[in-house]
Amino acid sequence: MPANTQSSSAQQVQEVVSHLNGAMDTSAQARANPNAPNVRMTTCKVKVKNAAAIARPHAVFMYQEQALSQRLSQPYRQRFLRIAPSVDNNSIESAVFRPPTPQAWIGLCNKPEAQRIIDVKDIGTSNCSVFLRRQQQNYIGETSASGCPSNYKGAVRITNRITLHQAGMDTWDRGFDAAGNQVWGAQSEAYQFRWIRESIRSRFLQL
Repeated sequence: MPANTQSSSAQQVQEVVSHLNGAMDTSAQARANPNAPNVRMTTCKVKVKNAAAIARPHAVFMYQEQALSQRLSQPYRQRFLRIAPSVDNNSIESAVFRPPTPQAWIGLCNKPEAQRIIDVKDIGTSNCSVFLRRQQQNYIGETSASGCPSNYKGAVRITNRITLHQAGMDTWDRGFDAAGNQVWGAQSEAYQFRWIRESIRSRFLQL
């Protein structure tokens, strides 16, 4: 791989990580649409020990949890992410790992980064990835066409399309049952996550 391609991939990994790192919510969308949930997404960098088996060049590991803004201590989604260049080096892969004991990690991002150290056995296995590509000032990505396996709220597979942009992130997160019917998730509009404080906004455009 040419050195300039390696540099570009490493930089794009850092841009995606910088964009995800911090807290954002859908409070503005919920105020405009009473049917929209008010959800907070919190994401932070972590260090994974003994990670040789799942390591990738330039990879950064992160922890992410989502909770209703009124129930932050009771997240309904928790996962670890490995942000790294895809195998074909044509995109940035966000691989999702489901922890076997999610309750142990609630509020992990409240700890200083130096204390966010976990063992590879605690992050679980990966069965889903989103592949992000830079398009002008944004990153846009989605799951594979067939989606990813799921057993959440009646869904057997999920699909997602994500846009990372200067104001935050939009997601089309959807769950489908065995008959192909959508049973939860975005309907007529994306979930619109926006940065909670200017101090934690991504600065990837300046990288």
